[in-house]
Amino acid sequence: MNSFLKLPLLFDPHALLEDLRVCESMDWSRHFHTDDYSGLWSGLALRSASGKSDDIYSHPGSAVHSDTSVLGHCPYFASILGAFDCEIESARLLCLGPGAHIKEHRDVHTSYQFDVFRVHIPIETSTQVRFLVGGHALDMRAGECWYADFSQPHSVENCGTTARTNLILDCKRNDWSDTLFRQAGYDFAAEARNRRLDDATRALVIARLAEMKSETADRLIKQLEAEADIDE
Repeated sequence: MNSFLKLPLLFDPHALLEDLRVCESMDWSRHFHTDDYSGLWSGLALRSASGKSDDIYSHPGSAVHSDTSVLGHCPYFASILGAFDCEIESARLLCLGPGAHIKEHRDVHTSYQFDVFRVHIPIETSTQVRFLVGGHALDMRAGECWYADFSQPHSVENCGTTARTNLILDCKRNDWSDTLFRQAGYDFAAEARNRRLDDATRALVIARLAEMKSETADRLIKQLEAEADIDE
């Protein structure tokens, strides 16, 4: 039930497109995980750890994030960021070209139970985009706002003839987001049960977190190691 949620937020598809058109003339960076996709997958940062628009890595747990120069040209995107009453670590536009395919993979730090969450706001999409999370297809429409647990296996395939572009926010959980998720039907009781990871999954998560070398990652590692000690 907590694999994905359509959040009770709706944005103007036309205003989203207007800001996207402004951005299309800018320099987009090819996505850095080149082994994880085929075709064209590129991005432009509105908010990043470095404050640079070509920094499309999410940098989870980085102490400082700042708006890029791009956001100043996009008043509607800026208003969306302002509507989130929580800390936003990164905000990116990610474009998947026609015929492109993001292969199945996991992003272990993007689950709500670990006090962070990633949302997608489709700007330009079609019924030919197949977005799978945990084996389930997400029917995301322009202007909607979707959370998904991207620590689960997920993939995206654009079988259409036009690009798919989403606005993606990486945020930190707080009381405001808890209220939002509760309204969307998030199962907090199930979350409490799932916090206990099996040994193999826990070891995998700790290894991936160790690669991030951030304060948030270190805190989560200590939490998981403490749980392991209790289980023993």
